[in-house]
Amino acid sequence: MIKIFLAILILGNVIMAATIQHIEVKGMKIPLIFEEDKRLPIVTMQFVFKNSGTITDIDKAGLARFSAKVMSEGTSKLGSSAFAEALEAKAIHISASSGKETFVMELGSLKEEFENGLKSFDTLLKDPNFTQKVISKVKTTKLGSLARKENDFDYIASTELKALLFEGSVMAKPSNGTAKSIKSIELNDVKEFVKKNLVSSKLIVVLGGDVEIEKAKKLIAKVIESMPIGKSSDVKNYRTINETKEKIIKKKTEQAYIYFGSPYNISVDSKDYYKARVAIFILGSGGFGSRLMEEIRVKKGLAYSAYVRINVSKSSSYMSGYLQTKLESLDEAKKTVKEVVAKFVKDGVTQEELEQTKKFLLGSEPLRVETMSQRLHRTFMEYYKGQELGHSVKELELIKNLKLKDLNKYIRSHKEILEMSFAIVTK
Repeated sequence: MIKIFLAILILGNVIMAATIQHIEVKGMKIPLIFEEDKRLPIVTMQFVFKNSGTITDIDKAGLARFSAKVMSEGTSKLGSSAFAEALEAKAIHISASSGKETFVMELGSLKEEFENGLKSFDTLLKDPNFTQKVISKVKTTKLGSLARKENDFDYIASTELKALLFEGSVMAKPSNGTAKSIKSIELNDVKEFVKKNLVSSKLIVVLGGDVEIEKAKKLIAKVIESMPIGKSSDVKNYRTINETKEKIIKKKTEQAYIYFGSPYNISVDSKDYYKARVAIFILGSGGFGSRLMEEIRVKKGLAYSAYVRINVSKSSSYMSGYLQTKLESLDEAKKTVKEVVAKFVKDGVTQEELEQTKKFLLGSEPLRVETMSQRLHRTFMEYYKGQELGHSVKELELIKNLKLKDLNKYIRSHKEILEMSFAIVTK
């Protein structure tokens, strides 16, 4: 171990743990999540804008992701091709993307090109390619993608499940939009989205790689200074419906696609999240050996795979799962899912299941933090959720010491997962 450590020092490949710092701009303290990693001469940076993702698509479904595509089309001065060529000549990468709760502008470059990359990044924020030509191009691409999804039965079933679980709210709308909503998006919609959401009051900066932090702060501060301050806002929480529903979608298919979901009453900052993580792993997210897989595939041969997970964020909390089965096995598979979940809530898990889950979660931990991007993301999520730095490590200790009686008590307290709704694609 000592020899390995010495070898790392000799090579100069020093890695620091991610830290939370701040960049002071116009009287504001912009959060900066930073990790130094000198193993490769590269730098990656993200501008993450809070409460700017698809949950803001209240009036037009798909607007956030549509806007991300537009922001990836270069500047109005250079245009898409010339801007991309200029970046490629210096091995600089700039892109935009939208998640459920956040909008992200990303920059990646070699160490020596980071300053040039920031200049291009700044130019893009100031002068995005807001032209009718770009809107038409993105609209055509989006509509083509949606047309291809008409035969993606997993997409159809999962989209319908969200529509059932969150009926009447923005969460029920497909994040990629619909053909109708995409056709309705105009240039002014994108301009208004960017004006409202790409603002410094919503900003969290994520930075990692071989970079001198104090110099980087000054360079990044110049970019932020020219951004509008805007208004920050909290993410609204959307609850699932209080009744079970079922939607059958008829398609020309040789398999039945079964997607199911239910409420899961837990907040993003819950002190019991580690129990939920262990419980759901045993129920259905652990692959072979999980309750759902054992019953549906191993014992009854109803499906090649079956999976269940919990989705916990600031905006929502629910359980969801899926499987494919033969058309004639649809009713039996659906019945089996209900029986497995009911038995799980009623009887809990065994000591053996708990011990095997502990071994896997604790043993696989190094794989979750082996890259810089993984470590940065973990620190970002701790900060974003309002947790103290290092919370993930403490959570592992809680899992290690988790008692069977406490886990089963927790499982029995979440009877709401029995209230399952189903979205099914069948012939």
